Order: sequence, then structure tokens, then C-alpha cells
Amino acid sequence: MAFHDQVANMDEQLLAVLGDEAVIEGRDKPVPGFISVPWLQPKFGQLKTPVREPVFSIRGLDAVGVTSQQKLVLDLPPDEGGGTYIIVKIEPDGTGWINLVLREVVR
Repeated sequence: MAFHDQVANMDEQLLAVLGDEAVIEGRDKPVPGFISVPWLQPKFGQLKTPVREPVFSIRGLDAVGVTSQQKLVLDLPPDEGGGTYIIVKIEPDGTGWINLVLREVVR
């Protein structure tokens, strides 16, 4: 088995066990990936601000046709990153994965 095939198989197994699924606007099926919602906490003088930058990482093959301004919905509890988002930026990470930088839709 070629290295590329082994990596694809490993990615598939990791997504099946540890991954999340998101519904991206215009797609019939959910897209598997990993959600990360880090706190950036930039400092403005002495004031720390609680700014979050949610990122949903997906495989390059699943990113075909994804564009900025599409809606992305994660059916998870809010404290685990669930909610409705707008895709703000699409950033390849150089490993075959694409990071979708998100902005939370406030209701």
C-alpha cells in the first residue's frame, strides 16, 4: 500500500472515532472534520479580551467547492463548539487539510 493511501486510511479512522460532522450550506451530506475553538485573548493595554476564533478542519478532498460566506452548522452542545457559523476564511495547512476559519452567528 502506498504511503498516501496509508495516510488517507489513518485520516478516515481518526475522523470516524474522534471527528465531528458539520453541515455546510449547499451540501447533501455532513462533512467530517475537527472543531477547535481557541481563546485568543489579545491584550489591549491592560484589558484582556475574550476573543474566540473557531476553526473547523477538514480534508482537502472535502473542501472542494467550499467558499467563504457559506453557513456551517455543528450539531454539538454550545460548550463543545456547536452552533451556526459563517465561513470567514479558508486556509490550507500544507498537510492536505483545510482550516475553515469561522465566525459564530449570534442569535
